[in-house]
Amino acid sequence: MRLGMSGCFLPANMNDIDGPMCQRVRDAGFSGIFTRFRDNDPLTTPREDAQRLKSLLADQGVLLFQTTGYWQNLVTSDETARTQSVRVLQAALRLAGWMGARGIDTGPGSMNPAGPWFPHPDNWTAAAETQLIRSLRECAKAAEDAGVFLSLEAHQLVTPRTPEIAARILDAVNSPWVRCDYDSANWITLETVFDTTSALNAHFDLLGKHICSAHAKDIWIENRLALHLQDGCPGKGLMDFKTLFARLEALDPDYPMIAEGNSSEELPAVGELFHRTAAELGIRILDAGERPEGTR
Repeated sequence: MRLGMSGCFLPANMNDIDGPMCQRVRDAGFSGIFTRFRDNDPLTTPREDAQRLKSLLADQGVLLFQTTGYWQNLVTSDETARTQSVRVLQAALRLAGWMGARGIDTGPGSMNPAGPWFPHPDNWTAAAETQLIRSLRECAKAAEDAGVFLSLEAHQLVTPRTPEIAARILDAVNSPWVRCDYDSANWITLETVFDTTSALNAHFDLLGKHICSAHAKDIWIENRLALHLQDGCPGKGLMDFKTLFARLEALDPDYPMIAEGNSSEELPAVGELFHRTAAELGIRILDAGERPEGTR
């Protein structure tokens, strides 16, 4: 297994990443990163900027597990807007390839104008699912050309609101380059929050062939009179990380487990949790230059 981190002290601009920052990643126990680079427009960022980053990370022994797909609205019935969203996502895949990224992470977007992960009734329609399948199919060739996984992240508030719907969408797209980035918290419900073990196993049983990476995020239920499930720092809640680690490792020991939901200050403790969990399970943690046993 490979361990990655996201957010925290990583900058919004790829040109701001430097050697000391990479050392900080490694000191916390991680060999790779997931970056969002909101300041780097995929339609205008020059290739030389991406190649500078690629060279820097290689020199520092840090892998780029994922960068962002900029969370375009891929489900809208407005064809002009959807076409532009596809264009941006295709450009994000090309940019990720220039950077040497293994994959990009993208959600499906939302019909809620307040944000790409917020609820809206139109997110859960058959029309939205059809549009998402079309959008992903139109990006599959760009992913293949770039050699970059297009990893779809799902959530209860957007179109792939259940693992069954996500599986149906990915089956319909039917591309080895369009996969699932499994987020441990995003499908946990009131019914499963006190039994995340069963939920994780059910999700992996259904989606295993599509999963190519995981976001390790915790979740807990808060003492409020309206239902509120809060996600956050690994180790703070009810997530069964042993099962999460075991199921991802069983798919492929080369897959990255990426920490999410924690602050920079919490990152070293998360690194310790991940290494301890792996050690208890007998999982070998791979450094940037290492390959899984039996590969060349």
